[in-house]
Amino acid sequence: MTSRQEYDYIIVGAGSAGCVLASRLSEDKDVRVLVLEAGPSDWSIFIHMPSAFAYPLAGTRYNWHYESEPEPYMDGRRLHCPRGRVIGGSSSINGMVYVRGHAFDYDGWARRPGLEDWTYFHCLPYFKRTETRIKGGDRYRGQDGPLFVTTGACKNPLYKAFIEAGRQAGYPITDDMNGEQQEGLGPMDRTTYKGFRWSASQAYLRPAERRHGNLEVRPKSLVTRVLFEGRRAVGVEYAKNGHVEKVRASREVILSGGAINSPQVLQLSGIGNADELKALGIPVVQNLPGVGENLQDHIECYIQYACKRPITLYGVTGLIAKARIGAEWLLLRSGLGATNHFEAGGFIRSEAGVLHPDLQYHFLPMAVSYDGEAVADGHGYQVHLGPMRPTSKGFVKAISSDPRRHPRILFNYMQTEQDRKEMRNGVRLTREIMSQKAFDPFRDRELAPGPEAETDAEIDAFVRGKAESAYHPSCTCRMGSDDMAVVDGAGSVHGVEGLRVVDASIMPDVVSGNLNVPTLMMAEKLADVIRGRDPLPPEAVPVWVNPDWKTSQR
Repeated sequence: MTSRQEYDYIIVGAGSAGCVLASRLSEDKDVRVLVLEAGPSDWSIFIHMPSAFAYPLAGTRYNWHYESEPEPYMDGRRLHCPRGRVIGGSSSINGMVYVRGHAFDYDGWARRPGLEDWTYFHCLPYFKRTETRIKGGDRYRGQDGPLFVTTGACKNPLYKAFIEAGRQAGYPITDDMNGEQQEGLGPMDRTTYKGFRWSASQAYLRPAERRHGNLEVRPKSLVTRVLFEGRRAVGVEYAKNGHVEKVRASREVILSGGAINSPQVLQLSGIGNADELKALGIPVVQNLPGVGENLQDHIECYIQYACKRPITLYGVTGLIAKARIGAEWLLLRSGLGATNHFEAGGFIRSEAGVLHPDLQYHFLPMAVSYDGEAVADGHGYQVHLGPMRPTSKGFVKAISSDPRRHPRILFNYMQTEQDRKEMRNGVRLTREIMSQKAFDPFRDRELAPGPEAETDAEIDAFVRGKAESAYHPSCTCRMGSDDMAVVDGAGSVHGVEGLRVVDASIMPDVVSGNLNVPTLMMAEKLADVIRGRDPLPPEAVPVWVNPDWKTSQR
């Protein structure tokens, strides 16, 4: 397709939402769509090989590699905030965990004025539209969507020990935490297919590029601002190969840069807190003080144990073992290279009186940091423990009119006593699970937090010093109709025309789980709105609730 300078739609960001929108909007042959992505293409073997995800995640080639401001409630540490800067966005560098969040999260959104059609029953058909579940579809799961979903085989005995230990501790086993019952422990789903990472690029963008010739994707194109004529967005300015270019949109400009980049682009374009924009010398187009505010994220800590038996992934961390794994994956697309290793996990409630789970687990048969930089000296295993509905909130603020300068990011992790209490409860409940008989053949000493962390103060100190982001920033351009809302329930930016935001930044509150799949669902749903199509009819299904939730923690 020959490059042109005017399109019907310009999508900023080829991440999870941007890929969905590019695919759906370009289904109409006479609609011209341009996608601008700041990062390079996604052809790296380390992106496509599931077990290699630590490599693109830890580097800077495919990662914006953001860093928070010194976090005041985390010993002043600057926490790593990776975001995908590559075709496929964060879906090309994430851990590939497929989790939708809880039904009641979406019902909570829908209780806000103007968001009545965001209930779980309204969202469920769009979750199903995205998905082909390899195990098969049902009332909750899709069977003919672009995104392939594989369920962990849990062959390593440590996965089964974790699930059984949860049962022994009194928690239910759930065969599908994305189905009727999220609460409990069980096998986890992942976005892989036949041994490949199945990113939003693989699922949506690449097939759409081959379809009609009406979709153009320009990598290595950094959008510097949205262009306006009066109060209408008419295009964007972007930098590529040292040159500044302008391109027009006859219908809409859609920002899909994510929870960090989308608010920054809005601010650089004159939409945000008017006083702050004026201080940066940015002409104000629309005063929206909520832009960049309400930043929410999940934080997690690792409960780690040494393993008495040499069955963990530590045994394959040497160069020869890695070469064998890589060779098997290259030749057969199988073996340890074909999994993300997060094959078991679950959700529990932190105390009685909590209606639906507020703690999430990812189990890993190795003691290591998420980005692979710190590996325990010896065989071990760990549980990633994270509270799901944080009450601590932060912000994203541009610090300059120069789009190349990273914005200020402050999460305020563990700011509230409620968040600290949930994490303390989580540490103690996790230790209880890990002490069950199912782990007796494997469990050696506790590596982290370690036996010295018992009191509230000691657990708090461990969390302050060691907890990390779970890489789920969201909510910085939230939907709503109040003074701090940035977009309406259709993603349209308040006060201007021809401009939407569609990505995790428009969530009113972060959902109880990983964010890639909810973002895909939101983009599917809003693609119908943008195209003027009738929405898929809501689907009413049972949602499991512990009958004793008011009086019992499990």
